[in-house]
Amino acid sequence: MNPDHIPIYKNSASPIKDRVDDLVSQMTLEEKISQMMHDAPAIERLGVPAYNWWNECLHGVGRAGIATVFPQAIGLAATWDTDLMYRIATAISDEARAKHHDALRKGIHKQYFGLTFWSPNVNIFRDPRWGRGQETWGEDPFLTGEMGAAFVRGLQGDHPKYMKAAACAKHYAVHSGPEKDRHTFNAVVSKRDLYTTYLPAFKKLVTEAKVEAVMGAYNRLLGEPCCASKLLLGEILRGQWGFQGHVVSDCWALNDIHANHKVTQDAAESAALALKAGCDIECGATYAYLGEAVERGLITEADIDRSLARTFTTRFKLGMFDPPEQVPYTSIPMSVVGCEAHRQLAYEAAVKSVVLLKNQDNILPIRDTVRSIFVTGPCAANVDVLLGNYHGVSNTLTTLLEGIVRGAPEGVKVAYRPGCALTQPTASLVNWAVNEAADSDLTIACMGTSPLLEGEEGESILSTQEGDRSDITLPDSQAAYIREIAARGTKIVLVLTGGSPIALGELADLVQAVVFVWYPGQAGGEALADVLFGDYNPGGRLPVTFYQSVDDLPPFDDYDMEGRTYRYFRGEPLFPFGYGLSYTTFEFDNLHISQPHVQVGSQVTVSCDVTNTGDRTGDEVVQLYVRHRDATVPRPILGLSSRRRIETKELKGFKRITLEPGERKTVTFALHTHQLGYYDEAMGYVVQPGTVEVMVGCSSEHLPLTGALEIIGQTTDASDDKVFFSRIKIE
Repeated sequence: MNPDHIPIYKNSASPIKDRVDDLVSQMTLEEKISQMMHDAPAIERLGVPAYNWWNECLHGVGRAGIATVFPQAIGLAATWDTDLMYRIATAISDEARAKHHDALRKGIHKQYFGLTFWSPNVNIFRDPRWGRGQETWGEDPFLTGEMGAAFVRGLQGDHPKYMKAAACAKHYAVHSGPEKDRHTFNAVVSKRDLYTTYLPAFKKLVTEAKVEAVMGAYNRLLGEPCCASKLLLGEILRGQWGFQGHVVSDCWALNDIHANHKVTQDAAESAALALKAGCDIECGATYAYLGEAVERGLITEADIDRSLARTFTTRFKLGMFDPPEQVPYTSIPMSVVGCEAHRQLAYEAAVKSVVLLKNQDNILPIRDTVRSIFVTGPCAANVDVLLGNYHGVSNTLTTLLEGIVRGAPEGVKVAYRPGCALTQPTASLVNWAVNEAADSDLTIACMGTSPLLEGEEGESILSTQEGDRSDITLPDSQAAYIREIAARGTKIVLVLTGGSPIALGELADLVQAVVFVWYPGQAGGEALADVLFGDYNPGGRLPVTFYQSVDDLPPFDDYDMEGRTYRYFRGEPLFPFGYGLSYTTFEFDNLHISQPHVQVGSQVTVSCDVTNTGDRTGDEVVQLYVRHRDATVPRPILGLSSRRRIETKELKGFKRITLEPGERKTVTFALHTHQLGYYDEAMGYVVQPGTVEVMVGCSSEHLPLTGALEIIGQTTDASDDKVFFSRIKIE
């Protein structure tokens, strides 16, 4: 056919906007509405193939058969490694493309085989009871934004014309439990909390990483359903941040608008409200009532066209309407799925995520004098604790028990009994496991939580709180078993699985070591063994605060940040944010700030030297925090009850480094004055003159290096927070 007669939308040389406008203009109203929901049918007369928008890749391609399973997101956050996160997302997008095109060749257009992924989850893990906290990158807006941006860049690729896969920042916004209330809850927050805690990661992904999609949350925010919020979708997302992508609803969230939030009278009103606010595509079926909404005068066909233009722009950017030979990713073979390189990457992520929390008398790594090891606990041979939620399935899963057995040195006896159940008390009057523990040189007790106990509404079948936890201690059955074997005098290495903090109480004093492995993915057993036997020196750091008890926390359904996370918690934690031990030691010195005075709008460099003073190669995570001494509004605080003083402190930079014994490295951060401001409800974002203290160390509570700089000048911007939380570059 003569190219001049090809419809514009089929001409790959034409600008995408022209192609989209041409295609939408040729659709009937009925055809347009059919494309507004996640399971969009084909329009055969126009050559539009069927497409299902729903896909997941939180820590690997999910729910679509074999895929590489990386550690759960919270475990990836514990690596504090953005380069690793980028490489993982790149591997995920390779597997995603291979699976998508393999499905197309087989005529499959089903859910979980598309290229629009509803990941990542950049909600702030504000309360450890939230079952979905495992899907996040922790409690800190800066860490979440850095890890999230690296994920988006890796997933979407850097081709000048074609997007590799489309990422989606969710759940927008102020969404973090309780799960049982998510369809009815109205989150009431201050502007300060909104702009300094709940929105920064979303903003970074939109304005810097150029995320293609944003998913609205189930709940209301300040009275407005998030998927139909003029504030969130109009004023902030598209107004202040200039978002050009598309917005998708959480699944069946639009039904909640009339059925649960009672904001509208019926489905047609809900559909109209969401569409006009800026929700472009629905996961669900409420947009089937858009035709009725047009007939009733609630919306116009032009409103539908506006949203269709955004969603079809995404499909064109993914190359779905171009010849496969023109799209660079169509030739990625299925052999990449679960390939050796990706298996090694899953191992690297798992071993880097391990956090050593206690190591009394340097019991770890396991010494040559240990000749008998007893492995016990409900998580030792458990596959669920490798996977977390929103996972794929690997054909090379290695349980914790398998890893220990394979990693044990020759001649070391390894025995195993489960010893106790995950939750319920042991029914038998006789438990031989107690005797075997007592007779061994060392007991490795694999305990913790499971996706059966924490997760999303409807998935965690052992949770009494629809996926959340009412308490953050170990289940009674596990705690009682630890007490029983500890009473027999065995030395215990407690290995904990989980996606959220666990309060140990007196159990922390009954064991000699505590190792937290999260939900470590397919290589979890191998990674654990290498840490236990000393083949790898643990370098993971906590992305969340470990509290002593839920009694230290405000009510779960209170979204005020006061009393939560290291930034606002006034108590003394069990383990602080950023904490983690090593088999070697590090020394920080020579803090240098490039200039003592800095004009607003400028930047300074902050550097320090870090030396490995031990005899093992190890990783350290260098963390930079700041405190504005002269702030005129409340700032994040950290209360240290043992010292009876209050410190203002916020993470502004981090870098994970590897050092050989005796090696010394200089770590440099670029710190812009925009990072040193705060949000005032009257003035908006303000960078205020005064003294800013700069602190560098290895956790939010251990910051041996301190210095100061003076800000000169002042800026305020009440209408637009565009300077808020601009990116720190780490050199």
